[in-house]
Amino acid sequence: MPSLRPAAVPAVRPFLLSSLSRPLQVSATSSRIRFLSTTATRCNTASPTSHPHIFRDVKPLRDFRWDLRLNKRTVGLVPTMGALHEGHVSLMRHAAAENTDVFVTIYVNPTQFGLNEDLDSYPKTWEADMQVLEQLNQELESAGQGRVTAVFAPNTKTMYPTLPPDSSLPGKGTFVEMRPLGQVLEGASRPVFFRGVATVCMKLFNICAPDRVYFGQKDIQQTRVIKRLLTDFHMDMELRIIPTSREPDGLALSSRNVYLGTRRRSVGIVLSQALRKAERQYMNGTRMRNDVLWPAFDHTDMTLLEQEQLEPSKRARFEVDYISLADPDTMEEVDVIDDTKGAILSGAVKMLPVEDPQQGEDLGQLDAEGRQVPKS
Repeated sequence: MPSLRPAAVPAVRPFLLSSLSRPLQVSATSSRIRFLSTTATRCNTASPTSHPHIFRDVKPLRDFRWDLRLNKRTVGLVPTMGALHEGHVSLMRHAAAENTDVFVTIYVNPTQFGLNEDLDSYPKTWEADMQVLEQLNQELESAGQGRVTAVFAPNTKTMYPTLPPDSSLPGKGTFVEMRPLGQVLEGASRPVFFRGVATVCMKLFNICAPDRVYFGQKDIQQTRVIKRLLTDFHMDMELRIIPTSREPDGLALSSRNVYLGTRRRSVGIVLSQALRKAERQYMNGTRMRNDVLWPAFDHTDMTLLEQEQLEPSKRARFEVDYISLADPDTMEEVDVIDDTKGAILSGAVKMLPVEDPQQGEDLGQLDAEGRQVPKS
């Protein structure tokens, strides 16, 4: 069986199909449109409309949240970077089922992007996002559930008021770091990622003061970081982890899937297929690390060999960053699955640039000088 390779920093990270994970748990897991200025007064918290209030600044949002609290209403928070898809909507539906009000944040956080990552080319679809939220609110209202009543869409000056964040200057600024939890697996390949995630989530939780926060299981290591954040800083809110939303063929929904293009999209399911093969080993009673993981490595090796044998104009190559079997709290690798706590099976694959790219297949790529290729 191929051995696990140390995760290297890839040259092009946008094509990472990150943490399409499947926890191996023995027991059940418990674990937007009116604009408001900075001088806005109290909002009508009970207005029956499909249009959420849109906030750009902190104080009006806090005033709105305070009114909700006075009226004994509960808030579920769904943090996003926009480019909303059905996976985000699933989180919002879960939040609406448990809370009277749902807050959605839309903010592309620069501190979680490393050098040569896709900050400049990350999909921005504001108008489409607003339509998604309006349609969802109409659905929720018909079902008599809570609604998306607030969208927080700040700029970077609002989120980082004392210093323009620059992930290339790790010694400056105010950040939250988690060691070693944020340094393994995804954190090894993207050294600033979890520092940026933990920092921006701390800010959003402080600003929005939710009763519950909702994250997808797809980003499993991120959910472990958030759980640790809530515990270590005594934050009075509950974490909800929602099962991954997938395409019919198994590919996890992601805003970055737009980068894949036809060829990479057809091969991108290799990771979910590999993880399911490993999961099947576990379901059949296997508990030893190598015995669980070898079918996953075998599948990625065979798929890559098949792609290498195709003509350059037809193939889509990839690199396996990691396939992991880890402790559910620390994300450190385990040799044997402990049935009393289970383990987390996760992986990451980097889809490489295709040869002779067609229209739409160069999104998020870097040019010869290391700059982002603009969207076509």
